[in-house]
Amino acid sequence: MKFQRQSREDVTVNLTPLIDVVFLLLIFFMVTTTFTKESHLEIDLPEASGNQVAEQPKQIEILISKQGNYAVNSQALVNNSIATIKNALQKVSNGDTSLPLVITADANTPYQAVVTAMDAAGQMGFVHLRVTTKQKAEESSP
Repeated sequence: MKFQRQSREDVTVNLTPLIDVVFLLLIFFMVTTTFTKESHLEIDLPEASGNQVAEQPKQIEILISKQGNYAVNSQALVNNSIATIKNALQKVSNGDTSLPLVITADANTPYQAVVTAMDAAGQMGFVHLRVTTKQKAEESSP
């Protein structure tokens, strides 16, 4: 008796559905991902001589750029009015005016911008004000 051999089919995995799923996941993640661009002010500090102060653990920092733009604790403000600065200080401090307030201004910042920040802090009742500088470079003799 002769038996006929059964023909064997090649076993393969169809990759088309797998590729479709991967592309769908890729599109899903591309669409749902949010890209945040944090705005940072570039500051070139003025020079001064003096002792370096140990940094306080909890403090509020007002950054003032060369153009006179403000940022409170690295959050840029929408405009440069004193009311906006006071609102930002109120939100950050939660009414606690005993927190130290550090004003960091660029070396080429208009003097009026620094005075406006100090005025806003004074109107809010902050008494522990500091202005940051960088260490004066040692001048070498020729």
